[in-house]
Amino acid sequence: MDRLASFGNDPFDKPPCRGCSSYLTEPYIKCAECGPSPFLLCLQCFTKGFEYKKHESDHRYEIMTSDFPVLEPGWTAQEEVSLLEAVMDCGFGNWQDVAYQMRTKTKEECESHYMKNFINNPLFSSTLLSLRKTKDSRFAEGAIPFKPTDEPPRPTFDSVLSRDMAGYMPARADFMEEFDNYAEWDLKDIDFVDDDSDVLRALKLAVVDIYHSRLKERQRRKKEASRRS
Repeated sequence: MDRLASFGNDPFDKPPCRGCSSYLTEPYIKCAECGPSPFLLCLQCFTKGFEYKKHESDHRYEIMTSDFPVLEPGWTAQEEVSLLEAVMDCGFGNWQDVAYQMRTKTKEECESHYMKNFINNPLFSSTLLSLRKTKDSRFAEGAIPFKPTDEPPRPTFDSVLSRDMAGYMPARADFMEEFDNYAEWDLKDIDFVDDDSDVLRALKLAVVDIYHSRLKERQRRKKEASRRS
C-alpha cells in the first residue's frame, strides 16, 4: 500500500467511483493491479469489498490523498498546489485575493509561506544559478561573422527549398520569421518604477534576463544556419 498525492481537489477532474458512480473526494482508493485506465473506488465501496470483472477485493491498492506536508508542517500538498495556482490567477503580491481563493489560509500565511519557500529558498536560488551558468557557457556571446559567397541561394517563399532551410534566407543572413517570434511580448508591459519592492524589481529583472537568453538562442540558430548554408 502506497500513499500518493492526486494533486486534484476537483472531483470532476477524475473518473467517478467504479462501484457507486459517485464523484470521488480524497482520500479514495486506486487499484494497483488493474489498468491501464485507473480503477478508482470510494472508501465506502472499498470497505464493502466491491469487485467488478477482473478487479478483485484482494488486489494491491494505493490510497490517493494529498493531505500530507511537503515543504513544512501545516501546509498540505494540496494547499501548496492551491497556493501556486492562486498566485498565478491573482498575481504576485495580491495576497488578499490569493487567500480568498485558497479559503484555508490567511493573507499573512500565504505571503510568508510563498516568500520563504519559493522566493527566498536557497535551494531554488542555487539551482537556478547553476542552470544559468551552464547555459551561458554553452552559448558564448559574439557577432555572427560575415562570410561572402559567390551567389547565395534565394529560395522563393513556401518553396520546397525554403521549407528545407526552415525559412532561412542566406542572402540576408536572417530568417523569414524570427525564432521565438513573440518573445518581446513578455517585456511590453514591464515598467520599472521607483516604488518597486526589491522582490518585484528582482522578478522584473529575471524576465529581462530570460528574454536575453532567448535572444542568444536566436543568434545561435542564425549562426548555425549561416554555417550550413
